[in-house]
Amino acid sequence: MSQDAKKRQVAEAAFEKVRHLLDSETPIGIGTGSTANCFIDVLAESKIQVLGAVASSKATEERLTHYGIELLDLNATGTLPVYVDGADEADPRLNLIKGGGAALTREKIIAEASVQFICIADDSKRVDVLGTFPLPVEVIPMARSLVGRAMVELGGDPEYRQGVITDNGNLILDVHGMSITDPKGLELAINQIPGVVTCGLFAKRPADILLVASDNNILEFSRDA
Repeated sequence: MSQDAKKRQVAEAAFEKVRHLLDSETPIGIGTGSTANCFIDVLAESKIQVLGAVASSKATEERLTHYGIELLDLNATGTLPVYVDGADEADPRLNLIKGGGAALTREKIIAEASVQFICIADDSKRVDVLGTFPLPVEVIPMARSLVGRAMVELGGDPEYRQGVITDNGNLILDVHGMSITDPKGLELAINQIPGVVTCGLFAKRPADILLVASDNNILEFSRDA
């Protein structure tokens, strides 16, 4: 089965899992990236009239608007019942690396504001230890070199993501060469560096449920299991 087919399959599984929440009075959160796009497609095809969605990026906003799904402001909705998003890597404890699409800060905000975070991915994203995928760090422009030096001290090899400006007007450093055995500790350490907006480790607020598409079926993992 192709990777695109797996993304579609896991998006359909996520839709079935949250279907009971989808009505004209309940807001939901939706993330960024190709797998999250598949979820938006499935939601739109269902013809269910939802109250609307809080989007984690301008790209997601555009896709929702294309389908006529109302955009909601997180400041107005308050706590969301569920947030659906993909990941670049997920470990057995459902800690994640996110930010390949440069939307990590808004993704982290929505995840924190949601009762349940459902992560959807194909089986290539499951790893025993995070870090094969370069860790994105969003930084204020004037702090790029400062943060880069700090990441070297933490054992990483930072690379400036050329030509990318986040929706917040900031830059991305992709940190290579890290084997992340303490995701929460590293997340807290990086987030304390002056000039860092946030990093792409989702360990303080990991996923609650991970749905993974394999060649044969959908696998479900729970943080409480």
